[in-house]
Amino acid sequence: MIVFRDVGLVYPNGVHALSNVDLEIGRGEFLFLVGGSGQGKSSLLKCINREIDPTSGCVEVDGVSLLDLPAAQIPFLRRKVGVVFQDFKLLQQKTVWENVAYALQVTGASSRDVVRRVPRMLELVGIAHKAKMFPYELSGGEQQRNAIARSLVNNPLILLCDEPTGNLDPETSNEIMALLARINAKGTTVVVATHNQSVVDRMRRRVVRLSNGRIAHDQERGHYHIGLG
Repeated sequence: MIVFRDVGLVYPNGVHALSNVDLEIGRGEFLFLVGGSGQGKSSLLKCINREIDPTSGCVEVDGVSLLDLPAAQIPFLRRKVGVVFQDFKLLQQKTVWENVAYALQVTGASSRDVVRRVPRMLELVGIAHKAKMFPYELSGGEQQRNAIARSLVNNPLILLCDEPTGNLDPETSNEIMALLARINAKGTTVVVATHNQSVVDRMRRRVVRLSNGRIAHDQERGHYHIGLG
């Protein structure tokens, strides 16, 4: 589903974000990316979504080399890849319902599709009863659920989550991770970059640790500190 082949990334300011990264993530897998700040987690996610291009090597998504992908095809790639951020990035002037609908509308979906699919997504993430509210009227957990619904409404094959529990309390963090696990169980490939040690240790999924832009460890059913237990 996702393949990195000897990927390197150097930013224009000279910072080496990724070095010699070889990684394969299978269809339907749930994977945690861990490591300290500045170790390359967000950069790796951005390469999957072709938000940035690697300096060297190749990234493949769903059998397509992103190196050879014409610019005109990037929007179609991004329909396959949903993204969830730490700070939600919701449109504050739009309601919960409208935030999710907007993600469909920008792809040219019909009004009929919007009316059919938005309620399903809000029901899936447990905030259908908040549909008419605005983001500033929601709790942090509810805002993240709204963001997840928006990222899923186009039925992506892959869901990328960059510190999805970073602004949430422990109980809400656990609820969000349980939701991501349910989404993964439906067949979506889920990749979560996180500092949340308790979540990683409890869920025991595949854990990839980045250090100085390189893959330091890769373990099935791993812990945050790979090699323990």
